[in-house]
Amino acid sequence: MDAFNSSYILKNSINLLPELISGLFTRMVVAVIILLIGFVVGKILGKVVKNLLHSIEFNKIIKRATGINISLEQGISFFVSYFIYFLFIVMALNQLGLTTVVLHMISGAILIIIIISIFLSIKDFMPNMFSGIFIHKKKFINVGDTINVDNTEGKVVYINLVETKIETKRGDIIYLPNSLLTKNKVTKITKRKSKSE
Repeated sequence: MDAFNSSYILKNSINLLPELISGLFTRMVVAVIILLIGFVVGKILGKVVKNLLHSIEFNKIIKRATGINISLEQGISFFVSYFIYFLFIVMALNQLGLTTVVLHMISGAILIIIIISIFLSIKDFMPNMFSGIFIHKKKFINVGDTINVDNTEGKVVYINLVETKIETKRGDIIYLPNSLLTKNKVTKITKRKSKSE
């Protein structure tokens, strides 16, 4: 009786094996298709959002409102693309029948990566941003000034929220973080008038 039952179970398992493999293969193919569609949709929507924001001159509107030059168009389009990617990855994982525990683990890992990335970017961004606001308000450095900072001398070409671009006498372009300008001694170099003038 036991031998009959075990042979019956073995035969049924062997018969079910192709069905299980084909079902798993089908789910994997559908999951891969969902991922591919997600990456295409995310890329396209990111470009559409960037072009739309660029057409309404979103960066210029923000600059007029705040007086600070920030490129938000790129950041918003980047966020939209990656949000779409994330949604389609979750849909693909759901298609594979993965449990919510795995989804929670992946969501937790992504959240930790996002928090670490934000912390690392804010670590440098925030001091530079506050220094940029200070530079804009105090106007102690202006475009066209020739300055010397930390043994680097050049003409100020551009000042934005986080960095200042200077051009040296040799034509080299140097980007200085704004926090460097407020922490170090900055010397404005004025042209001396010659005696003949």
